[in-house]
Amino acid sequence: MSALVIDVRYAQHSDATAIADVHERSWGEAYAGILPAVALRQMIARHGPAHWVEVIGKRRNVLVLEVGGVIAGYSTFGLARQRSHARTAEIYELYLLPEYQGIGGGCLLFDDTCRTLKERGFTRLIVRALTENQRALEFYEHRGGRIRSMAQTMFGDRRMPVAVFSFRL
Repeated sequence: MSALVIDVRYAQHSDATAIADVHERSWGEAYAGILPAVALRQMIARHGPAHWVEVIGKRRNVLVLEVGGVIAGYSTFGLARQRSHARTAEIYELYLLPEYQGIGGGCLLFDDTCRTLKERGFTRLIVRALTENQRALEFYEHRGGRIRSMAQTMFGDRRMPVAVFSFRL
């Protein structure tokens, strides 16, 4: 009998291709029918392996969820883009391969990202989610997030509403 090893760790340059695959597959599944198709394809194309090598090289703000040697998800995080408080962090992205969703990996990745941010001295966290992405809204609500404000973002030529969740770390 063998054990399935599940780990959350900092991303390494060698993970770039796998992270790009998670991005492509998770975004394609999550945003099909929500984002304009051309804008979705362009966004995915801009986040290939070279993009991830650059992101990983700039800072240690990318965690990966590894399940049995497979990169099944990732999170990116750092200072909140709109700081209302000096110790406010933001999770910019948290995505899993579709076949790993709904079995607890997202919770594990979210919790480890929060723990990392708390260890760095952050006391608050914000996360943004498109209001049309019901699965993301439910995930962050179940993790204890409260919608603190609404914002908008542009995808292609379409302005889209975004819920801004707030958490205490």
